[in-house]
Amino acid sequence: MDAKPRLLDQARERLRTLHYSYRTEQQYLQWIRRFILFIGKRHPREMGAAEVEAFLTHLAVDRSVSASTTNQALAALLFLCQKVLELGLPWLQGIVRAKRSSYVPVVLTQAEVRSVLVNLRDEY
Repeated sequence: MDAKPRLLDQARERLRTLHYSYRTEQQYLQWIRRFILFIGKRHPREMGAAEVEAFLTHLAVDRSVSASTTNQALAALLFLCQKVLELGLPWLQGIVRAKRSSYVPVVLTQAEVRSVLVNLRDEY
C-alpha cells in the first residue's frame, strides 16, 4: 500500500527530520490545523497570499492575539509552504510581520514626586 501520508503527518515527519523541538512541533501543527480549518478544509497548496493575510488578520483583529503569537502562526505557515509542500513563495515579499507595540512607562516628574513626598503624613 503506497498511500501518501496525510499533510499533518508529513509536517510532523519533516519537523522531526529537521530536529525541531517537541514544543515547536506541537505549536506548528496546531497553527497548520487552524489554518486549514480557516480556509475551509482546502489543501494549503491551493492557497496564496490572500488566504495567509486573511488568517493573520483574523488572528490579530478578531481573536486579539499578540504580535508574537501572530508571528508564530506566520512561521508555522512558512514552514508548511517551504519545507513540507516545497512551494516557491513569490508572494512572500508582501507579508508583513507584526510588530510588538512599544510601551512608554508612566513616570512622575520631579515636581510630582516632591509633591507626593511633601504630603506624606507618617514616617513611612
